[in-house]
Amino acid sequence: MKQRDLSPATLWHSLLKISFLILLIIAANFASDWIADVLKIELRPSNEDFVHRTVLASAILYAFLIAIPFVPGVEIGLTLIGMFGPDIILLVYLSTFTGLMTAFIIGRCISMVALVRFLKSFHLLKASRLLESIEPLKMDDRLAFLVASTPSRLIPFLLRHRYVALAILVNLPGNILIGGGGGISLIAGTSRLFSYAGFLTTIVFAISPVPLAVLLFGTEFLAR
Repeated sequence: MKQRDLSPATLWHSLLKISFLILLIIAANFASDWIADVLKIELRPSNEDFVHRTVLASAILYAFLIAIPFVPGVEIGLTLIGMFGPDIILLVYLSTFTGLMTAFIIGRCISMVALVRFLKSFHLLKASRLLESIEPLKMDDRLAFLVASTPSRLIPFLLRHRYVALAILVNLPGNILIGGGGGISLIAGTSRLFSYAGFLTTIVFAISPVPLAVLLFGTEFLAR
């Protein structure tokens, strides 16, 4: 079937949506950089209360920012660790976990029908048709369908070992290019291929290496 041409009005509408999403991501990135700069303050007896309040507020904002796709909120966590060392590891760890879990839950709350409608609004018809095909299927049936319908050998392998792949992607340097921790978690939730318990367990271990390394080797580990 021949695909109909898009009208100029439809193209402009799609471009406006894409531009809005890009501006939102850019604004969140600026916010992340600004918070990281604010945290570079010297701790003195005269400003100790202010610093503690700033750290707590930054940890909350860090959890929010790291949940947003394509935002390198992890820089805030590393700045906190670099300033306060092992004493703040638990707070940063909990903030990271909260942010990624929040993104996953949001993904699970997005209905497949809404996602299909969203993809169609950007004229991503192939992706929307795929989602329409798997929407009525249960998790196991959905996984089997995706494995069977993918010609590449790599994708079925990753789907079968999706929890291991998730842990690797979350820790992969430069994962900001594929959405960062927040984007990866959001997609994992939206896909319905990860259970709540499975995702939670995977993330608990996946975000542990850096905190454990700092506890064992100190903040000098981050400078290497």
